[in-house]
Amino acid sequence: MAKRKVERRARKILGEEPVALVWCEIRTVPAPPKDVHRAAGKGPLKSRHHWLWYVGVVVFCFVIVPIILIDTLGRKFDQLLSGRSRGGQTGQPQSPPDTQRSGRRRSRKGDRGQDPADGVFDGDWDLTAGQLLLRWYGHSPSPKRLVMLTRNRVCVAASPRRRLSPTKADDFRTITEFTLDQARIEGEAGQPRGYATFRLVFADGSWLEMGQLGEPEDADHFLRTVSG
Repeated sequence: MAKRKVERRARKILGEEPVALVWCEIRTVPAPPKDVHRAAGKGPLKSRHHWLWYVGVVVFCFVIVPIILIDTLGRKFDQLLSGRSRGGQTGQPQSPPDTQRSGRRRSRKGDRGQDPADGVFDGDWDLTAGQLLLRWYGHSPSPKRLVMLTRNRVCVAASPRRRLSPTKADDFRTITEFTLDQARIEGEAGQPRGYATFRLVFADGSWLEMGQLGEPEDADHFLRTVSG
């Protein structure tokens, strides 16, 4: 379960004991139309990486990639010399890639790409879920959010930190809250751990799907509460 300091922080910012709470994430923020993004202030749509991630990218591009290229060229050169030593033949040319199979892969990707919402939300950027997504990373560089339920509210909180532990984070703050006539949670109990999701459904008909539920006991209790 959530550590005592997490629960203590939740009680403090809610002003009451939460009925259920769980850390969760969205998969990604789909790319909104440029005019919609601009009207919303052009906020960040992706998580900002830790500086070590950028160091890793530089090392990969300028150290690992050249090593791979040199090794590949060396093997090609050895094959060329080996072919000539067997009578001047360089061997049969490599068969072309399976264009039909790659075409099918591109087709499947294209099919998935036809859904601009990518199953994350209902697809209407002007409604509540879309507006919340447009400001998702403006509240925190982390994709994690703490959804807390009280007897008459649904509250969404975030930590200002990029990386956090769901059992230890105690600096989160409420970024938005809704009364039960403005929003409700839809979810099913008994979902496989690691794959469980729920939806935050708003009064205007928009919805947002959440997954990556943190702490199995918190997730189980949360889903039992909303499905009861």
